[in-house]
Amino acid sequence: MIEVEVFGASLAPEAPPLQEVRHLCTSAAARMGIEQAHVAIEFVDVQRIAQLNAEYRDRQSATDVLSFPIDGVGPVVGGAPPPAGSLAGSLTSVPRELGDIVICPEQTADLREAIVHGMLHLLGMDHESDDGEMLALQRELLAGVGG
Repeated sequence: MIEVEVFGASLAPEAPPLQEVRHLCTSAAARMGIEQAHVAIEFVDVQRIAQLNAEYRDRQSATDVLSFPIDGVGPVVGGAPPPAGSLAGSLTSVPRELGDIVICPEQTADLREAIVHGMLHLLGMDHESDDGEMLALQRELLAGVGG
């Protein structure tokens, strides 16, 4: 199960309901083989997103969405699967802390798209360095929910 927490919902009254947010995040995670994880989504104002963008990306402007990965998407324990019954084996069932998605509704045309976009970044995808795979998957996931 993908656990999703939403903060700052009062800044995004047009945001999809929590059930749909969970579905968007779960669909994206499933495409990367992740079944158990936790993600936090926070809606912020223009000043806060600009501050974060300057601090973490050295860009002096507001943006629509930022992602802050924590555990990543690789194996929880690196390399080959650990032996059955080992302590390391039990760690693979622990939900990953994927990270945080920060969205500025004022800078975002489509909050569903921003949620999926942020989630795909948390899952290790990067549209700035791939050959269009991330944005193609984003379109596919959004089409699956009528986006």
